[in-house]
Amino acid sequence: METVLRLMQNRRFWSMCAGFLGFFAVWYGSVKWVPLAPFGRLPDPVKVISEWLNPNPVFGISIFVKTYYYHILYSTYRATTAFFLALALGVPLGILMGWSRKFSDFASALLALLRPVPPLAWVPLAILILRGGEAAVIFVCFLVAFFATVLNTHAGVKSIDPDYFRAAACLGASRKDVLFDVIIPGALPNIFTGLQIAMGAAWFALAAGEMIAAQYGLGFLIMEAYNLVQTPTIVIGMATLGILGYISSAIIRLVGNRLMRWREEVIGVKS
Repeated sequence: METVLRLMQNRRFWSMCAGFLGFFAVWYGSVKWVPLAPFGRLPDPVKVISEWLNPNPVFGISIFVKTYYYHILYSTYRATTAFFLALALGVPLGILMGWSRKFSDFASALLALLRPVPPLAWVPLAILILRGGEAAVIFVCFLVAFFATVLNTHAGVKSIDPDYFRAAACLGASRKDVLFDVIIPGALPNIFTGLQIAMGAAWFALAAGEMIAAQYGLGFLIMEAYNLVQTPTIVIGMATLGILGYISSAIIRLVGNRLMRWREEVIGVKS
């Protein structure tokens, strides 16, 4: 009860509610009252929500249908797999690039060349190499998340005050001590910023990949609904992607905040 009361007294909460209400009002008005043909093709929010919560949905997708959760599970599996691969490979590579000038010169040019390539451009090549839609979609998501992770980790290492390295050298710290006591704690804020971006980018690339090379998933659901002119289902799929992306980023932010407290206790620096 106390939590509810605090929430009701929170100005930020009411600002968020006002933002959502304003968005839905503009959406409803654009569909119902604006005399433009493109808006007339869209479903209004009442129609979308009623379909989403309908035990017997007209177009076959709602919170009461098992197929809806199959799509969610497939997409979540692909996005999280790609994210953890990017975490496992991108963070060490970014640290190494920030720590070693020679390695940075070696790897940065290649990354700068590959990073601007759009995710969809990788899909045909991924299908040819990996010979399967599942692996191809995960690979495309991984690439986008990987670049975000590497670049932010590299920036985090480069942003560490050089005085910390000089102090560690004066105290006789080994390279291992410098890595675990200076570089990793000092780069954590940028690393977790990069991980949040990487997760969002993974969901972004996932939807595009699933539209082309998958038989299940929210991206596939959106494309199938488009082909069948099921506009409420399109919006349901888009809204579900947004909710899952927000939840996953919030989890990363929560973990990051806990580690930032650890960082403050160890080296006395606030993020």
